[in-house]
Amino acid sequence: DYKGQKLAEQIFQGIILVSAIIGFIYGYITEQFGWTVYIVMAGFALSCLLTLPPWPMYRRNPLKWLPVQESGAEEKKPADRKPKRHAKS
Repeated sequence: DYKGQKLAEQIFQGIILVSAIIGFIYGYITEQFGWTVYIVMAGFALSCLLTLPPWPMYRRNPLKWLPVQESGAEEKKPADRKPKRHAKS
């Protein structure tokens, strides 16, 4: 559903943003760029774990689909069909 997709996107972006800020601050304090990358990658992994599987919290508002309709070709009788015309050579 669309509300679940919006929620998943907001959670994903929020976790990435927070982990990037924390990673930058920690990397700046320790003067190690590697820690910044590790923290951002951990945030990415956490956000993927929380948003990629179809958790029930994302399926609260399912879409209502139209009922299946029969195809029109099956309803016509063979006598009702127009005969095929072949192109002249």
